[in-house]
Amino acid sequence: MLRNQRIAVGATAGVFALALAVSGCGSSNSGSGGSTSTTSPSTSSSSGSTAQPAAGTLSTAKVDKVGTVVVDGKGFVLYRFDKDTAKPAPRSNCYGTCAAQWPPAPATGNVTVKGIDKSLVGSVTRNDGTKQLTLAGWPLYRYAKDDEPHEAYGQGVGGIWFAATPTGAKAMTSDTGSSSGGGSGY
Repeated sequence: MLRNQRIAVGATAGVFALALAVSGCGSSNSGSGGSTSTTSPSTSSSSGSTAQPAAGTLSTAKVDKVGTVVVDGKGFVLYRFDKDTAKPAPRSNCYGTCAAQWPPAPATGNVTVKGIDKSLVGSVTRNDGTKQLTLAGWPLYRYAKDDEPHEAYGQGVGGIWFAATPTGAKAMTSDTGSSSGGGSGY
């Protein structure tokens, strides 16, 4: 009897874990959301301190088949998620498994910008209290499968993830004018 109960509990836990993994960020509310208030981190148009985190520097780069997009201080492409909101207030909806695949760009200290209007840069408070960079209100993320600077393997994933342009808009593929895609989205 005890053995059957253990098996049933284990099977139930496995089904629950599988359901969480499958749902990821695909649901319209994969977290309870971030704070609806925004703050603007300090920005600077000069090079600033060398002690800033990689995401503390935003600049532009031309990426093959995607065009000019926003990159962090290490040259990694930053993305926006269609299930987030920018207006009326920024809100991140990527948590748990989603945030493991799409790590939020942290908003800590001064943000240095190059090729981006610093008035478009802000932050949103996530559920865990951390700050995430926003551009034109859209929370910014890295993609875990981008191994090298200027890679954009996250472009168009699931039809809901897009590299961010310097204005905060979705990047479109330069050869067709439509978004590219591939891989599994959240």
